[in-house]
Amino acid sequence: MKAIVTGGAGFIGSCLIAKLNAEGVDDIIAVDRIGSSASWKNLTGKRISDYLDIDALPEYLKTNKPGLILHMGACSATTETDVSYLMENNYRYTRMLAEYSAEKKVHFLYASSGATYGDGKCGYSDSNEVSARLKPLNAYGYSKQLFDLFAINSGLDKKITGFKFFNVFGPNEYHKGDMRSVIAKAYPSILAGEKMKLFKSYLEDYKDGEQKRDFVYIKDAVEMVWYFIEHREKKGIFNVGTGKARSWNDLAKAMFSAAGKAPQIEYIEMPETLRDKYQYFTQADISKLQESGCAHKCMELEESVKDYASYLATGRYI
Repeated sequence: MKAIVTGGAGFIGSCLIAKLNAEGVDDIIAVDRIGSSASWKNLTGKRISDYLDIDALPEYLKTNKPGLILHMGACSATTETDVSYLMENNYRYTRMLAEYSAEKKVHFLYASSGATYGDGKCGYSDSNEVSARLKPLNAYGYSKQLFDLFAINSGLDKKITGFKFFNVFGPNEYHKGDMRSVIAKAYPSILAGEKMKLFKSYLEDYKDGEQKRDFVYIKDAVEMVWYFIEHREKKGIFNVGTGKARSWNDLAKAMFSAAGKAPQIEYIEMPETLRDKYQYFTQADISKLQESGCAHKCMELEESVKDYASYLATGRYI
């Protein structure tokens, strides 16, 4: 099986390449736009047959047909303000690959995002009916939702598979700068004896630090995607999360525990620019995922944070 992985040097993409290698798949073309990023380190130790810049892929596909396309490449910065860039990179490029795959009968899986759910007022069901009502809070989320809606409205979702990733964290995200998980950014400071800083709450229903997220470990996310690689007859758009929201306080305590230190948490003011875009609660509805036959059981937050800490302490990659 020749596999193409876009975003192959990125966080989720590189971890999927590691999984493909572990399952005996070596004929892999990693597609990305690395530039001066340190993301190239995510490819070290991986077995790939070729590398292509993302702009070269359309020409390559004119004369080559892979068996699998894992489209994980995108601009994932929730703070990106160049909407034209997001539309071209996240919507138009994904549409091109999906339509190619449907026409050529190539197994196509792509990354959507939990950011499509916006403030969560419509809930977190990945049903097609709910998708049509969602209002993302940022342009990144909208660029992802736009393709989801195109796939649903055109019937393409019956031929491809998409994943609404929730708060994924873990090894190989080191290059992401401000878009790294809070764990990656704060754990070194905790080891150095500093306090963990969390945003104060501005809603009466939530105490400081009790805002909740569906934190999902990269190893669990990869296993859920792998199920759909193996079961290519399973089509549609699925949430990828634990189905269990945990608070930022829970996360902080898990980090201090992994570091062998007593919790020290300081609650700080949230920037005003974030207050009207801040999600106080996210939790993936994974009933559709389970109904598909995917029975993977995710690690508990404390277990996954401890595992990740062992990577952060040494700078290891998956």
